Amino acid sequence: MLKHLYIKNFTLIDELNIEFRPGFSVITGETGAGKSIILGALGLLLGNRADNKLIRTGAERCTIEAHFDLSRYDFESFFTENELDYDETDCIVRREITANGKSRAFINDSPVSLAQMRELGEQLVDVHSQHQNLLLRKENFQLSVIDIIATNNKEREAYSKSFSAYQQAKTQLNELRQKLQDSRDNEEFLRFQHKELDEARLTTGEQEELEQQSEIMSHAEEIKSTLYEADTILSTDENGIIGRLRSLKSSLSDIVGVLPAAEELQNRIESSYIELKDISEEISDQLEKVDFDPKQLEEVNDRLDTIYTLQQKFHVSSIDELIEIRDNLSAQLAQIDNSDEELAEQEKLVEQLQKLCADNATKLTSTRTKAAQVVEKQMKKRLVPLGIPNVRFEVQLSEKPLSADGADKVSFLFSANTSTALLPVSEVASGGEIARVMLSLKAMISGAVKLPTIIFDEIDTGVSGRVAEQMAAIMKEMGEAERQVISITHLPQIAAMGTTHYKVMKQELSAGTQTRMTLLSPEERVQEIAQMLSGSNISAAAIDNAKALLNIN
Repeated sequence: MLKHLYIKNFTLIDELNIEFRPGFSVITGETGAGKSIILGALGLLLGNRADNKLIRTGAERCTIEAHFDLSRYDFESFFTENELDYDETDCIVRREITANGKSRAFINDSPVSLAQMRELGEQLVDVHSQHQNLLLRKENFQLSVIDIIATNNKEREAYSKSFSAYQQAKTQLNELRQKLQDSRDNEEFLRFQHKELDEARLTTGEQEELEQQSEIMSHAEEIKSTLYEADTILSTDENGIIGRLRSLKSSLSDIVGVLPAAEELQNRIESSYIELKDISEEISDQLEKVDFDPKQLEEVNDRLDTIYTLQQKFHVSSIDELIEIRDNLSAQLAQIDNSDEELAEQEKLVEQLQKLCADNATKLTSTRTKAAQVVEKQMKKRLVPLGIPNVRFEVQLSEKPLSADGADKVSFLFSANTSTALLPVSEVASGGEIARVMLSLKAMISGAVKLPTIIFDEIDTGVSGRVAEQMAAIMKEMGEAERQVISITHLPQIAAMGTTHYKVMKQELSAGTQTRMTLLSPEERVQEIAQMLSGSNISAAAIDNAKALLNIN
């Protein structure tokens, strides 16, 4: 329930601080006084987009803040999911707009996104304005009314899940069919490519090994010459380095007795001797391995040419990439070979999910059929007192292909008298009749959807007299059912039914035009309703009529 509204520097409002009460409240005021401005400010708290042109001329920023009492409603999950502080008796929603176009939103003083503010706002306040009557033209609105009365959340969730799975399976089936068709169109080419790669018998690391072999054999003479020279220097008879080190080691051994330091030198020579001897043996081994074989070199280069040609053809630079392409081609060809089986499995899955979806749609339709009967009965009951004694109202449910919201097409049919055929309500109802239909629908669904606050913005357009009184009675009844109802009205019959009465007025001050909103006292209510009855010149008869409407002696 809306407890308090604070507005500062918003269009014609310099500052507004107003308390709201539970039950049925009315807001009156002359046309152009600024009632729509207050609704516009409230709309910003419900997540509507902001414009810095809304800031009062000369101000740097505007602020709109509202306090709500949520103690009778279950909102805690929203605050938990969004990691927000929760105070059920005082929920603060605030919006700030600066002159440079920036907008900030807060819930309980924590910054939130506009989407979060909108999500909460939709659960806090329902603003019904004249343009909402156009919803009667929309099938999804009519279907939502039926679903609200049906309280079929469980059935709708089950259907939604099955429909999503069904749609996903159908998409995968279509993609598989297209993929298989594309593969079949290219099957001959794919098999040619796979055969070429498969016959190459490629192995990981092969290219590097072959390139090394080619390099060695291409420089075999140079390598052998260098290795031979190294072998000669190291190990040729006594003149080789190894032989000379052996002699040196023996000489140092002879003087160890007279020069103790010679022992360490001898050991170091021994280490060098062992290392060089090992190197000499390795050189000898390499020398034996290096052999120039023109035929083998040709075979190696031919193999490399095959690899390079394949890499160039498939636009890659390694054997591993060629192997990956070969394996992918194998998978594609295997899919083609097994396509009939795979396609049959996917088609079977789609068929199973379609059946499940259709079964869930049938259950959903059952709930809607029962709810449609309730709606018909309730609407007739509500519309007769609103001045349509011969009303006929039917909910037409017809079948449609499986879609996101089920398999039901809904249409509200209406006739104001017995001689007129039933037709869609938006086509045959007058403006006043549509207003009464929408009020009746709102009253009916408000019992199923626990919205804390409902605001009717001039829903009384096109009605007067006793019908207006009946509409006011409905709104008052709604306000007494643990919710807050606020009606912006031009009709004295409706204004008189309010438990609380506010007036919006425009004042011309030295600082400029300003909009004000005040809570009227009992005496001020009499004057306001009398003025609504007779105009600016309030007569004694108008005063008496106002008192009669207010049940004041």
